Amino acid sequence: MGSLRVTVDNGATRNRFAAVAATTALVLGLTAGCGSSGDSNSGTIHVLVYGDAANKVEKQIVNTFNKTSKVKVVLDTVPGADYQQKLNTIINTPQAPDIFFNWGGGSIAPFAKHNLLLPLDDMIAKDPGLKSNFFPSVFNTAVIDGKSYGVPMRGTQPVLLFNNKKVLASAGLSVPQTWDDLISNVKALKAKGLTPIALGGADQWPTLMWFEYLFDRVAGPGLLQKALAGDKSAWASPDSKKALGMLKQLSDAGAFGSNFDSVKFTDGGSPALLAKGKAAFELMGSWEYSTQQSNNPDFAKSDLGYSAFPTVSGGKGDPKDVVGNTNNFYSVLKKTKHPDVVAAFLKLMYSDEFVKAQLGIGNLPTTTNTDDFLSTSASPEYSKFQFDLVKAAPSFQLSWDQAYPQAVATPLHRAVQEFVDGKIDANGFIRAMQSLSTS
Repeated sequence: MGSLRVTVDNGATRNRFAAVAATTALVLGLTAGCGSSGDSNSGTIHVLVYGDAANKVEKQIVNTFNKTSKVKVVLDTVPGADYQQKLNTIINTPQAPDIFFNWGGGSIAPFAKHNLLLPLDDMIAKDPGLKSNFFPSVFNTAVIDGKSYGVPMRGTQPVLLFNNKKVLASAGLSVPQTWDDLISNVKALKAKGLTPIALGGADQWPTLMWFEYLFDRVAGPGLLQKALAGDKSAWASPDSKKALGMLKQLSDAGAFGSNFDSVKFTDGGSPALLAKGKAAFELMGSWEYSTQQSNNPDFAKSDLGYSAFPTVSGGKGDPKDVVGNTNNFYSVLKKTKHPDVVAAFLKLMYSDEFVKAQLGIGNLPTTTNTDDFLSTSASPEYSKFQFDLVKAAPSFQLSWDQAYPQAVATPLHRAVQEFVDGKIDANGFIRAMQSLSTS
């Protein structure tokens, strides 16, 4: 969904592009950090990760590994908003890391196409646990043309409908189970002078989440699959037009208020609206919990509610479907000089220590042993809700801006924003989506 934010977001702000000057400075700063790319003389391998509060666990796992390994792991972090552009800048240079954080799918497909990545199938043949210890629906997000290019790390990030329990109670409302319930709630909240739904529209990707869920509920996951396979007619289908009509209905009802294009998730703006009772709902990735836990701990403890996305009457999508980031992944550069060390490091991604540490900061690993440790999480009830939701989901649709190649993320986000802003109509949105390259 992702991406990925200035607080704790587990990689959801995913690929926000920074200014060229900032990127240049970052590249220069990383030259010393990532430059060895596993140089045998240095005795190091470099791991590049998205910089946020979740780095706490990555540092812990690196320290654990370095206690017993002669070849040491060096962890290099890049601020989240700059991560994807930085990776694109250094991926084919001497400054490239050995291992790097990503979202699978379209975020790594171009790198695989250009033969920059190391297929992990030989590692998996030697250690089947690198595959068998993860949910197949998640692991397969990083399988491209039949080859495995990523091992899950961090946690699954389904998008949930969060709410302020106190606001709903004071308005005499309950959590919406259906789309009609949601529209009714929006009208009631607006009548009370509240912003019904907090939306970080200035970041664009939070708006995309509404499209992802509604298209899945109305059309099922097949529409996006067809579009990604090159069938541009999918976007002009009756189901697509129906979903767009429902989105317009939501926007026209004043669901997002009048200034959502000036509000961001990445600077804490939209989460603050929810926490301070100025909005009743926020559709956001599961990292919303850790964001609120960090910024508004009392609210997170007592008044932060969450639910699955509402059902749509007559929709072709299964009501149990979820969308979001299936997980983050570690992928490996083909030119690493220490593939055996890399394999040993990746093995820790399904260790008990890793699972417990991720649960401790509110993340939900997608390992088969996660269920054994749910009681140790930062919020056992929340972790179990997510775990059961993901486990039962017939389809876990990857965020569109991660399923598509990264090169088209900007025009995709622009089409989403302009449709909700009323700058383009349904036909304009359809044309914009049909113009996106899938290769």
